[in-house]
Amino acid sequence: MKIWVDADACPVVIKDILFKAADRVGILVTLIANKSMQIPSSPNIKFVLVSSGLDVADNEIVKKLDAGDLVITADIPLAAEAIEKGGIALNPRGELYTTDNIKARLSMRDFMYTLRSSGVQTGGPSALSKNDRQTFANNLDKLLTKYIKKLT
Repeated sequence: MKIWVDADACPVVIKDILFKAADRVGILVTLIANKSMQIPSSPNIKFVLVSSGLDVADNEIVKKLDAGDLVITADIPLAAEAIEKGGIALNPRGELYTTDNIKARLSMRDFMYTLRSSGVQTGGPSALSKNDRQTFANNLDKLLTKYIKKLT
């Protein structure tokens, strides 16, 4: 299992949780973004800079993703592609995207896009809460524990 991070929009606090997990478990975490960012010096953490453009980072993640890999993203279409390839998708609020819920998420995303396109002010997502961070850390830990158990 490798962890791929849609890093442009990933909150710093979530990246920090991932960095600690990478070193604790010895799993490779790769951040992919179209703008440069600092990462800790670790053999378990990599950064890939891609060119600017719509979905360039997403496409790079999908291209490199293997079945069983984990993708960290709030981008629902990217999560859908990851699941389609046999990957696992977790958003920064700790919600696990699954084959059971991804179609409903895509439909809601499209509906909200239609509302915004027609001029309706829908507002953005709320700020990441302490509870969101804890939910993310807990669900990441569950996924990593399951992965480690498969190895032993």
